[in-house]
Parts: sequence; structure tokens; C-alpha cells
Amino acid sequence: MNDCLFCRIVAREIPADVVHETDRTLAFRDVNPQAPTHVLVVPKEHHATAGLLVGADPQLLADVVASAHAVAVQEGLVTDDGAEPGYRLVANTGPAAGQTVHHLHLHVLGGRPLTWPPG
Repeated sequence: MNDCLFCRIVAREIPADVVHETDRTLAFRDVNPQAPTHVLVVPKEHHATAGLLVGADPQLLADVVASAHAVAVQEGLVTDDGAEPGYRLVANTGPAAGQTVHHLHLHVLGGRPLTWPPG
């Protein structure tokens, strides 16, 4: 998609601080971080929401989650086999949830205590 910000980042038309990449996913630092670690993980293919992606390619959704965990390990938010100290995954879906870029993306947040409920 020509007008999708994340598609343009995947195509390297817009620079980003890439921290992890696979053949199907790309992870880069958020330009407006909400925690010490705030990385966005996107599928390289355009899918607007998690629901649309799971309907089209469930394995790709699993790959996005696996990449998010790999980022958390890389960033020191968890060990390979544990949940300490921890991280949060967020996927906003639709305008009422605050989705502003309509290309599925997981926020990997960590590095500080994250309270519940979120904003």
C-alpha cells in the first residue's frame, strides 16, 4: 500500500531504528516511546488488524508474536525460557482502541512497571 506508513518502513522508504527482522516480520523502535523499551513488530505484508490477519494467514500472526518475544529477549525484558522481569504486548484494533496506523502492529513495552488497567 502506497499510503501505509508501516509498509513504507518495511520497503525502507522511511528510515526506522530496526532492532529485529525475519523474512516475514520487522521490528523497530517507536518514535514516541511510552516505556524505556517500546518496539513495534509488524508483518511485512499489509494486514490492517489481527482479526484480518488471522483470517488470511494464521501462521504469519504466530510469526509476529514470535518476533515480539524475540525482541523481548533481545532487549533483556525476559530470558529465553522465563517471564522475568516481563513485558507487555499491545495490539490496538480500530479507532476506539486508539489504532492510528491501520497495519497490524504489536507494541512490545517494558523496562518499567506497567500498571493495570492501562490508560
